[in-house]
Amino acid sequence: MRRPVLPQRLRAALQRRGDWLPAVRRVALYGLMLAVGTMALQWLDYQRLARAHSDDIYIFLIAAGFLALGVAVGVRLMRPAPPLPAEGNVQAQAGLGISARELTVLRELAAGRSNKEIALVLDISPNTVKTHLARLFEKLGAQRRADAVNRARELGLVP
Repeated sequence: MRRPVLPQRLRAALQRRGDWLPAVRRVALYGLMLAVGTMALQWLDYQRLARAHSDDIYIFLIAAGFLALGVAVGVRLMRPAPPLPAEGNVQAQAGLGISARELTVLRELAAGRSNKEIALVLDISPNTVKTHLARLFEKLGAQRRADAVNRARELGLVP
């Protein structure tokens, strides 16, 4: 059986392989030594910087701590207030069929506000306020504003 004939270039490359392997090792070793040296110089530069500016670093750390504290306190203080418990006689409100918006208008009416003031406070049209008041008068069996407020106080709908 005859051995396969290798091309001349491949044979030459295989013979030179022993020559380039030590060169690659040498280059890798030099690269590693340069990397270690660079890291050492960087570490020494950091040490010099840390020593030269240690006061600035401490001030920065204290400022960062106070910033974090301020943000934490601000978040806690600016948290929205929990909703107030429902006031008034819920059974009477349900029995009369008074909606939540009508109850809000009734509370503003009990506070002595005019239709325009109620409209401004609730950000609705004065005509809408008139409609809510007309329905409230009908549900409470009142003819005037004062009658509606007195009836609502009797039922415990407003304070």
